[in-house]
Amino acid sequence: MGEPEDGKEKRPHERWAQLRFAVVGRLLVGPPRRGELSNELGKLAEKPWRHPTKGEMVRFGVSTIERWYYKAKKAVTDPVGALARKLRADCGKARVISEMVASLILTQYQQHKSWSYQLHHDNLAEVCRLNSELVMPSYPTLRRYMQKQGWRKYRRIREDRPGLKKAQQRLENVEVRSFEAEQVNGVWHSDFHHGSLPVVLPSGEWVRPLLMAVLDDRSRLACHAQWYLGPERAEDHVHGLSQAFFKRGLCRLYFRDNGGPMIALEVRQGLARLGIIDETTNAESPWENGKQENFWTRVEARLLPMLENRKGLTLALLNEATQAWVEMEYNREKHGETGQTPLQRFLDGPNVGRPCPSAETLAQAFCVEASRRQREGDGTITVMGVRFEVPSRYRHLGRVSIRYTSWDASRVFLVDRQSGTVVAKLLPLDRTQNADGKRRRLEPVASATVVVPAPVRKDDDGVAPLMRRLLADYAATGLPPAYIPKDDTDPSDSEEN
Repeated sequence: MGEPEDGKEKRPHERWAQLRFAVVGRLLVGPPRRGELSNELGKLAEKPWRHPTKGEMVRFGVSTIERWYYKAKKAVTDPVGALARKLRADCGKARVISEMVASLILTQYQQHKSWSYQLHHDNLAEVCRLNSELVMPSYPTLRRYMQKQGWRKYRRIREDRPGLKKAQQRLENVEVRSFEAEQVNGVWHSDFHHGSLPVVLPSGEWVRPLLMAVLDDRSRLACHAQWYLGPERAEDHVHGLSQAFFKRGLCRLYFRDNGGPMIALEVRQGLARLGIIDETTNAESPWENGKQENFWTRVEARLLPMLENRKGLTLALLNEATQAWVEMEYNREKHGETGQTPLQRFLDGPNVGRPCPSAETLAQAFCVEASRRQREGDGTITVMGVRFEVPSRYRHLGRVSIRYTSWDASRVFLVDRQSGTVVAKLLPLDRTQNADGKRRRLEPVASATVVVPAPVRKDDDGVAPLMRRLLADYAATGLPPAYIPKDDTDPSDSEEN
């Protein structure tokens, strides 16, 4: 009797159950008449059967087949399960590992989680050698026991990296599960990758560029990918992300790691102004951005090998080849998990994205907002060591709110403190041009209203209204002035006398 095609995938006790049922199954389909059972059992005993685990041909005795027959006959609901081999009573238990040895293994694992199973075994063997009362388990037994307890190898934690320690504790106590957004443009991933292929600069220097890529979570579409000269910079991050917005629209949630360029103030404040939820992975937890890591594997396995024999590979050619590969192969190749091409899945939606604003709006969004005190003398402020002129119509503001980027000192914007609206672009102070002596007239104050001054009354004696009232009230008391005149005597009075 041949073994089923999927027999290798079944457990041994299941194979035995199916073989035994195949032997006595005919007797259950057509039960023999009284007195004919022994003859039928004899025929089955003479027939060869293929061993369920070894594969060789074997025969079974009459008494054995008879016992199988009555077991299957009594089991009305599950005759195959009744013929299965019973599990050992100590199945799943390590008989060799005593409580003392288990305690030693636990202590050793807690102190050295970075050790391999083999290193744990070798060190435990030395402990057991010094104590004759302990029975040393074999390597397979020790490995199975530790795997059953969920004790696996972790990277060694350095004392100066608390983030890694926290990440390892989270990995040990919290489940790791893959996820997928329900809508296109709901969640985007991004990261930087150090490429394995160097490029040559115009100066003749060879450098390894960085690839910044943005992926849509649901469709796995590469929204944008571009190579930059290292190191990782917030400027390159914003540059690549802005192009992804231009191509695919605004996403709803932006997911990335905790690298400096990824969490720069320009990025975080820009995402908030664009209405995008800002999320980062936990520290030292790259598996949380697994879709991005999988994309790097594709880049190294498909894109870069096609350029490895190119002599004098430049950054421009690498970027041009990357755009062609992303748009013509990666985005159009069926994905193993989704069963669709990233491009088709992106187009099918549902889509919760929003239209991308203008380039100027994006540039103004990805800036740091800060406050500066305006110099009363010349109406200037200082940003990153550079003086900027504030338009004269805002000269009444003691402190002004501005936006700027740390990598481009030529882009500084004056914003309204209350609404956050950009009201003017500030220009650096040009002392050389100001030396020509030409000056613009002061503009009206931005917040002032146009008021026509009241006409001067003819009976106005030049005394302020409040002083006039005080003099009248003082005179109404009937008291003389409370001082002795000395130098304010009128000279005309002396001449008359």
